[in-house]
Parts: sequence; C-alpha cells; structure tokens
Amino acid sequence: MHAIPLAVRAFAPGGIGNLGPGIDILGCAITGPGDAVTATRAAASGGPRVRVVDPGHSDLPRDADRHASAIAAAALLRMAGAAVDITLSIEKGLPLAGGQGGSAASAVAGAVAANALLSTPLDQLSVLRAALVAEERLAGRHIDNLAPALFGGILLIRSIEPIRFDPLPVPPTLRIAMVHPAMRLRTADARAVLPTTISRATALAQSASIAAMVAAFCTGDLTRLRGAIDDRIAEPARAALLPGFVEAKRAALEAGALGCSISGAGPSAFALCDGDAMAAQAGAAMVAAYHEAGIEATARVAQVDTRGAHVEVLQDG
Repeated sequence: MHAIPLAVRAFAPGGIGNLGPGIDILGCAITGPGDAVTATRAAASGGPRVRVVDPGHSDLPRDADRHASAIAAAALLRMAGAAVDITLSIEKGLPLAGGQGGSAASAVAGAVAANALLSTPLDQLSVLRAALVAEERLAGRHIDNLAPALFGGILLIRSIEPIRFDPLPVPPTLRIAMVHPAMRLRTADARAVLPTTISRATALAQSASIAAMVAAFCTGDLTRLRGAIDDRIAEPARAALLPGFVEAKRAALEAGALGCSISGAGPSAFALCDGDAMAAQAGAAMVAAYHEAGIEATARVAQVDTRGAHVEVLQDG
C-alpha cells in the first residue's frame, strides 16, 4: 500500500486561450511560467474545508470561496466525497489579468493538488470538471485554457457538455513569442465587449481560419499559418481596450511572424513563428512597438508545453 501524502506541490503551465480565431475552441499550453499550489493536510474539523494560507499575490483573496485554486480544490473534495481539511499555498508565476491563463492554471493546480492528497481517486476528466467549477465562477464557462493546462499540448475543444476535445500535433519548430504589456484586463471586461451576433460572412471566415490552423498543425506545414491567424470577432472588439496592440501586431508580421493576435482575453499578445530566431525577432519588434506607444512590455520565446500539469509529493504520511 502507498502512504497517503501529507503534502504535495502541483504545477500547471500558462497558456493561450482563444488561440487566434479559435474563441473558446482552440487553446494551447506554453512552456515557462505557471502557477503552483502546495496542498497540506490539516487537522480535521469535520470538513471538507479548504483554507488559503498564501494566495500568491497581495491582490488575490485569501477567501477560499473567491480564490481559483481553493474553489477547484473544494470542488474536487466534494466530488471525491472526502471529509478532509487542507491548506493551500499558491505560487503565482503568471501575471494577474494578463491573458496567459492564470486563473485556469491556478484552478488546475488546485484540483490536481487536492486529488494527489487523496492518492488520486478521481480521473483526469473529473479533475478538469473540478477546475471548471472555479473557472466558471471567476472567468466564464470555457475550457480552452483549463484543458491544455491539465493535459498539455494544443487542443481543439469540441464541447463542454459532455467534455470532448482533440489533441492536435505540435510541429517541432513551432515557437511562440509571448509579449506582456504592463497593463491588466479582466476577463469579464474583455468578454463584455464581444458582439452578441455576427454576420454569415464573419462566421464563415472565422471557421475557415480555424480550419486552416488545424490543417497547419496536422500537416506540420507552418507556412499554412500565414493569413490563418485572423480573428474577426474578438480581436476587433478588444483592440480598443489594448493600447499599442495594433502597432505591435503590425510589427510582428513585418518581422516575419506567421501570425499574431491577442492571447486569451488580453492584454498579452502572441506571435506564432517558425523557429527560435523568427520568434526572437517578432518579440523584440512587438516590444519596440509597445515602447513607441508609451507602454512598457516584456517578451519571451516559448514552445508548446506538451506535459501539462504535474505533481510531486513533498511529504508522505
């Protein structure tokens, strides 16, 4: 028999939701920063009860009913029927309201950590559903960030009820220039400006762009991405909320990027590139464009994270 863990640490990567035109449909996990949750068994109080001892950032709540990690962990404990108490300490590696999947990563890490403390009684889809409880409460009912944070890779989301998604191949030279301007944009505010109806022409163009992206990933022919990162729904609506983005996108494309768009709900932006050199050039050009617009920004070159969330046992029972 395996000992029941007393303390575990779960890590979930950041990512890009709404990948280009794939609003709530395409998402990917990316290498680099993520959120981590250390979960520890606490003295029993007749629980389950989840307590946040370190929210990970001074602007995040300690209230377990309002923190993504704690909401997800509590949902998992309920689903597992576990009457245990746990404390959570969060390491917030992703920017707040940054469009890099921060709330999703926290939710996934919280659910994975809670499941690990119980010696993983629930399967991965159940863990995803627990994380969705948090995401729905804080950001909206979508899994284009949650599922990649848990499973890794590039995912095509087919439905939420029931949960269905398909992993797409990751071309080996695909690189991502991730640029974060020094601003915040709440997901709720970004979703509020989305149109409630679109024209048939817009719907057809959006569908064709998504199909072109899927074809590029499945064939490994990254040149097919040129012209395919064409979001005609969210990007035009949100660009007004993101000073400097239009100029940064233009700079990325002029630097050779295959495509560029808003990461998640923003304000971060991404450029898809073929190789490290192109990604470095695109990232530098985007940062320069933001600076020209009077906005500080940072860039990094990332790959698709194919591992997803993972956990380590810190203390055995």
